[in-house]
Amino acid sequence: MKPEDFLKQIEEKLFTPDMAPEMVNQGVVEFVGDGVVRASGLSRAGFGEEVEFENKAKGLVFNLDEEFVSVILLSEAKDIKEGMKVKTTGNVLGVNVSRELMGRTIDPVGNPLDGKTLGIKGEFYTLERAAPTVIDRLPVDVPLKTGIKAIDAIIPIGRGQRELIIGDRNTGKTAIALDAVINQKKKDLGLKQVICVYCSIGQKRGNLAKTIAKLEEKGAMDYTIVVAAGASDPAALQYIAPYTACSVGEYFRDRGEDVLVIYDDLSKHAWAYRQVSLLLKRPAGREAYPGDIFYLHSRLLERAAKLNVKNGGGSLTALPIIETQADDVSAYIPTNVISITDGQIYLETDLFNSGQRPAVNIGLSVSRVGGNAQSKPIKQVAGLLRLELAQFRELQAFAQFGSDLDEETLKRIERGRRLSEILKQPQYGTYSEASQILTIYAATSGALDTIPVEKVQQFEKDMLMYFEHQKKGITAKINEGKKMSEELLVELKSEIDKFKQQWAG
Repeated sequence: MKPEDFLKQIEEKLFTPDMAPEMVNQGVVEFVGDGVVRASGLSRAGFGEEVEFENKAKGLVFNLDEEFVSVILLSEAKDIKEGMKVKTTGNVLGVNVSRELMGRTIDPVGNPLDGKTLGIKGEFYTLERAAPTVIDRLPVDVPLKTGIKAIDAIIPIGRGQRELIIGDRNTGKTAIALDAVINQKKKDLGLKQVICVYCSIGQKRGNLAKTIAKLEEKGAMDYTIVVAAGASDPAALQYIAPYTACSVGEYFRDRGEDVLVIYDDLSKHAWAYRQVSLLLKRPAGREAYPGDIFYLHSRLLERAAKLNVKNGGGSLTALPIIETQADDVSAYIPTNVISITDGQIYLETDLFNSGQRPAVNIGLSVSRVGGNAQSKPIKQVAGLLRLELAQFRELQAFAQFGSDLDEETLKRIERGRRLSEILKQPQYGTYSEASQILTIYAATSGALDTIPVEKVQQFEKDMLMYFEHQKKGITAKINEGKKMSEELLVELKSEIDKFKQQWAG
């Protein structure tokens, strides 16, 4: 190239500058403490907007004051110092979702926690999304089977329902939720596979690792996604964790699939929100919680729904968990969440300690819509079970006084003991619907009345094996899902009595 040509090129570049000015709203960190940053100069920041610090750390705008913007940190605060620059991004906080997330463990901002790389080119879902309208929804009419007799028969859950699991610490709340996840492996004919999202909030990493290991052992991680914010994570991450889990679930729901989301647990979620709010000097209300604590959980749980065909026909079922103190269900957070959900499964400490596991209190537990989703055969046998158990609990209270009881009352109490016995089952030992129907019918028809209480569980085990291997025709008829005819009930009773004679002999 000639020198004059080279000079000409330089002149052209100098006189025709390629300018692409970018307007950035930049501010300065004025205060850092306890996961909260106060910054000045962010005049264009919006509530809920993501901001970025000099060191690429992320934060979420949480308060807009006259002179300052308060930001909650989504990472450790140790690298952020006063005087550091911070800029707005114009982005609303969200997460990238695709089918590649299946079987993975992520944190609330979408980073992998299982030591493997995760490069998702999926769809961006914001964490805060509007709940489906009433017109977009359908009534709950498809069962979501947990494999737990006490729940599927008496407190059934439907796809698209919000069912609260509530009880004291160490009463088996997470155990019920995990059983429900593991039971989704048994896919019913004609029903879609349920995709599960397990959200762990404020738990120890060791406990979470055990949970994931158990799900992997049972083959449940193939259709499960875990979203985790540990006890050592910033309060901001614990606050956004359930919204991330819900958005991940909505991605699959919007594609016509059925999703189960477990929030374990919303008590710790409320504590994290209270911590953040008090640091931001928001006015404290009852039990030091901020005034909008009800809205915190209602806007999350209202997103659970069964959509109509026009919107894809998918469903999002929510199983929130709440921890009570000393069985007090009338405390602030428990009453809030009870009023948002469609029923609750109440686990009692006394029942748990007496060996009744799962420790479901049938009297205080209720499902407001799941009964509409029950299959006809289980509805047929479960009605009598509920009635007999209610009478037993009432008579049991009288029997404690040691007064003389007539023969009929004694019979009811003895049957009630056997009914309570068949509702016991070990963790991870889920039952198919046909097995539940056979067991409940055997108990309510009086076949177990002469079996000693301590041998009831062994009798049940042997009876189910007998029907599974030798009476497949009866099991097949039950699995059809139609109302059981009188002929089938008579045949069922006859076969149970026949087996009982062989078993006793």
